[in-house]
Amino acid sequence: METMADRVRRVRENIAEAALRSGRRPEEICLVAASKTMGAEAVQEAIRAGVDAVGENRCQELTEKLAQGAYAGAPLHFIGHLQQNKLKYLVGKADLIQSVDGEALLRQIDRRAEALGIRQAVLLQVNIGREEQKSGVEPERLPELCALAGTLPHVRLEGLMAVPPVFDEREKYPYFEEMYQLFVDMRAKKYNNVCMNILSMGMSGDYPAAIRAGANMVRVGTAIFGARTYPPTV
Repeated sequence: METMADRVRRVRENIAEAALRSGRRPEEICLVAASKTMGAEAVQEAIRAGVDAVGENRCQELTEKLAQGAYAGAPLHFIGHLQQNKLKYLVGKADLIQSVDGEALLRQIDRRAEALGIRQAVLLQVNIGREEQKSGVEPERLPELCALAGTLPHVRLEGLMAVPPVFDEREKYPYFEEMYQLFVDMRAKKYNNVCMNILSMGMSGDYPAAIRAGANMVRVGTAIFGARTYPPTV
């Protein structure tokens, strides 16, 4: 029977192959285990198996599992849709908030972090497919938001995140390439107080392609934890 360690090992092998194909070292790629719906023990098992970080999509789950000690031993990322009224549960708790998608959220994170006496690390989520149903910053707004982040003393912008449209791997690849070019462009501008070091893109079905296009952080759930079981809807 395949174990969690077996699945993480296979993901690591795929990461290594994709990284080497793109001229990078495998250790340059951060593996985030996307643990939505998974219990605390499964999260701990993934950490023991060697993932680099754990990513949660839902604030309530994050809060509950944090109280259970689920994330001990690995950095905690928030990777889901970010609501302003949930920031009090995330700022100072998550090591990295990946899904910041606008000016209002940046300013509110800054205020909350100031009250806590910390500097909160964030990524800007880009709506690279310009999909109405998805969160994210329009690509053309990135320069102004990067510049704004550089003026906020309690926010540390570390890079970009994206979820491309749902296509097969070949059709997604141009979106990954476009994201990488945006990442390069923003990094070249050298905004004050901005560390443009992380490009987070790629999930269970497409992370090798994302790495080949330039991602250095991938968010992998099913390939690590197995298929999710959701409670029945009434």
